Amino acid sequence: MTATDDRGAQRVARGDDRLTPFNRAGVLNAADVHVARRVAALSGAPVDDDVLLATALAVRAVRTGSTCVELDSIAEIAPVVADAEPLQWPDPTALRDAVASSHLVLGCPSGPLRPLALADSDDGPLLYLRKYFRQEQSIRTILDARAAGRPEVDAQILAAALDTAFGDGDTGGYDRQRAAAALAATSWTTVLAGGPGTGKTYTVARILAVMEALFDGDLRIGLCAPTGRAAAQLQTAIGEYRREHQTLRSEPAAVTVHRLLGSRPDGTFLRGSANRLPFDVVVVDETSMLPVTMMCRLLESLRSDTRLILVGDPHQLVSVEAGAVLADLVDRDPSTGASAELPQAFADVTDLPTADFDVAEQASLARGVITLRRGHRYGDRIGEIAEAVNTGDADRVLELIGHGPDTTHPVRLIDLDDADAVRGEAVGWAGALRSAALAGDARAAVTALRGHRVLCAHRDGPYGVGGWSRTVTGWITDDLGGPPAGVGWYAGEPLLVTANDRAQGVYNGDSGVVIVDPEGDGTSLAAVFERGHEIKKLHPSQLADAVPVYAMTIHRSQGSQFATVTVVLPPPDAELLTRELLYTAITRAEREVTIIGTPDALRAAVARRVARASGLRTNLVEVGPR
Repeated sequence: MTATDDRGAQRVARGDDRLTPFNRAGVLNAADVHVARRVAALSGAPVDDDVLLATALAVRAVRTGSTCVELDSIAEIAPVVADAEPLQWPDPTALRDAVASSHLVLGCPSGPLRPLALADSDDGPLLYLRKYFRQEQSIRTILDARAAGRPEVDAQILAAALDTAFGDGDTGGYDRQRAAAALAATSWTTVLAGGPGTGKTYTVARILAVMEALFDGDLRIGLCAPTGRAAAQLQTAIGEYRREHQTLRSEPAAVTVHRLLGSRPDGTFLRGSANRLPFDVVVVDETSMLPVTMMCRLLESLRSDTRLILVGDPHQLVSVEAGAVLADLVDRDPSTGASAELPQAFADVTDLPTADFDVAEQASLARGVITLRRGHRYGDRIGEIAEAVNTGDADRVLELIGHGPDTTHPVRLIDLDDADAVRGEAVGWAGALRSAALAGDARAAVTALRGHRVLCAHRDGPYGVGGWSRTVTGWITDDLGGPPAGVGWYAGEPLLVTANDRAQGVYNGDSGVVIVDPEGDGTSLAAVFERGHEIKKLHPSQLADAVPVYAMTIHRSQGSQFATVTVVLPPPDAELLTRELLYTAITRAEREVTIIGTPDALRAAVARRVARASGLRTNLVEVGPR
């Protein structure tokens, strides 16, 4: 049995053991406790109290997005609660030794059960649920094997293909986009990282054109992304490049990673080590959202001679499931794993400096990692602030932004009491939507839809989507008038799709707007969605899972871009308030950002990183039988 306290945390109603005080303090929730106790019961022998606690912490780690728990820093897990009883944490060294000698690691009397894996790493001892240790080790082994060699490439053909894709004029030195294509051609695995507007998708389209030249047109391409919406955006971008430049012969269909791997209803996959994917090149967009389990399955499904290109922003919000694989690969210690020397062909076709080139970047290139740095999507000040957020420099962030509702600064911080300062922006956005929708102008309507958005960290509460949606609709009703009485959808209503619908071609996270159907009788309605330069039109009745969207979570906004955004920050002690959340929110804007919150909340966001423990970044050695 469980109960929920006034903070919403689950408490175990029964039992009194080593886990109970940690459950009462909010370190462990009911699921952590129940799973750890069940594992101990199934082992067939007594489990030391500290080992039982370590098991529960390993369960908690996965629940909170990590693949393991760092035993040397377990005491840092406890939330800070005033007047709380101090918890009795075990000594990390003694805990490591107790776990190492436990039958939960070495093997249980009841059978082959070994639910835990312990590894010594450069960052100290790491404790895993064995499933996630195996997945992480599989990723490590496959990537190291792929990095140990290089594809054979004709340097002259590669140079000509790069000139066709990127132009052969003077680029003014080292061109990272051209270098990324050369790296993808000369590596089995390439990580193409970069922030919004740095040209990642632009570069991917040209990489594929270069690959087609290397394969003389006989190229099998697999395009995928973690979500249906991201896959549709990738498909649109590649299709537009093909139609505009006519240098890409094929137009492969982009699908979700689950669909690429043949996901079955029972949770298994058609593809794997015994049934490899048939592609010569596989591109994964928005890789930051890919959890460790899916990355493991994808790598196991690749042929050794398939080029893999992982694309994404390592600073954005990560997967809701365990793992932060993209960030791990970008930040991986250069001494970790294998890497082959960059071939001379790479230097020849990229104008790579040989004497004074940054040593760290050369090491990254040798590992197949390249980061695009020039942002083209938003203003310089937004980019400068986003960089300060990434480096954790709260003082610099507060110095760069404007303060107060009267400032004309492109990024400003205002207090919740001054929230009416964004009323005009929200009402103006709704008015533009309504005018275009009533005129039946689909292009103007979807353009207006991208004009503004309110972004929240939470779904519920005074700082969440629910409360702010009511605030914005109240402003609109007061200033523009409410929707027609007694109707469902109405012209000018913004929509958010909440579930994938491949049959209709809309995906979870898609935004659209209801307009008067220009092909109807003047009263019929249509829902329109932007697909690059094209407009997708549906009857509202075809949208089974869609809701009005006057505000949305920052998580859902990933991959979207708006002219201006209003970001609502929760109080400084909110667990969701992190550097990655703030960075993602700020970089959704092209021109202006209004942050509603306090300087303390902003400082807390910049200081608090998403804490995801992983062993992928370091060297590690498993303890016990293997």
